[in-house]
Amino acid sequence: MRFLKQFVPVALVAFVGGGIVGAVQGSPLLTLVLGVATAALAVFVYARVVRWSERRAPVEVAREGAVPAVGRGLLIGVGMFAAVIVNLAFLGYYRVDGLGSVTGAAGLFGFMAAAAVTEELLFRGILFRIVEERTGTWIALVLTGLVFGLMHLANEHANLWGAIAIAIEAGGMLAAAYAATRTLWLPIGLHFGWNFAAAGVFSTEVSGNGATQGLLHNVTSGPALLTGGEFGPEASPYAVVFGLLLTVAFMWLARRRGNVIPLRRRATATLPR
Repeated sequence: MRFLKQFVPVALVAFVGGGIVGAVQGSPLLTLVLGVATAALAVFVYARVVRWSERRAPVEVAREGAVPAVGRGLLIGVGMFAAVIVNLAFLGYYRVDGLGSVTGAAGLFGFMAAAAVTEELLFRGILFRIVEERTGTWIALVLTGLVFGLMHLANEHANLWGAIAIAIEAGGMLAAAYAATRTLWLPIGLHFGWNFAAAGVFSTEVSGNGATQGLLHNVTSGPALLTGGEFGPEASPYAVVFGLLLTVAFMWLARRRGNVIPLRRRATATLPR
C-alpha cells in the first residue's frame, strides 16, 4: 500500500509531464522549460507523498547538499560516457564530423532532466528503497536493476542484450550510488550526466530511442557487438564494464559506511551521509 501511495502520484507526474515534453520537442525552448519544470514538480510531489505516507522528513531529497551531490554525479556520468566514446573513437568506430545544434542540445537538456529525475524517484527512491527494507541491499539491487533494464525493452530499437546492459550498468550502478550516499541527488546527477552526454553532447542513440542532434555531429560505424548498434553505446561492452566498476566502488563505499542492509533486516536509518 505504501508503495502505491508513493509510486502512483510520481508516476502520474512522469507520465503527464513526459507526454507534454515529448509533444513539444519541436520547440527546444519549450522542451527545456517544461522538462525542468517536470523534474522540479516530480521532486516536490515525491517529498510530499513520502512525508504523508511515512510520517518522516524526505531526507533523501533534502535541499542541504543537493547541489554538490548533483554536481558530483554529473561529473561521474559525463566522464563515464566520455570514456566509452574515447574507446570507440580509438578503434575508429566513432568520429566527430562537425558541429551539431546548440538549440537541439538545450532541448535535450530539458528532456533528459525530466527523464533522469522521474526515473530515479520511481526506481531508486521508491522501488529500490522499499524492496531493500524487506530483502536487503544486494537482493534489492539485483531485482530492481532487472526491472529497470527490462523496462527499456519497450523502446523502438531495443533488444534483449541492450536491456541486460542497462540492468547491469545503470540499474545496478544507480542503486549502488544511492546505497552509498543515502541521497537521491547523486544518482540523479549521474543519470542525467550520462544521458545528456550521450544525446546532448555526443549525439548518439540513447537506449534504442533513435539518433539525437546534440552539440557534435558524429559518424558511428563498426560492429554492433562493440558499438551497441541501434541501441546505442549503452549496449557497448565498454559501458557495461565501466558500470560494473562503478557499482563495485559504490558498494564498497556503502559497506564501509555501514549502509548495506543485510538480508531480512529492516532498515533502521536512511540519513544521507
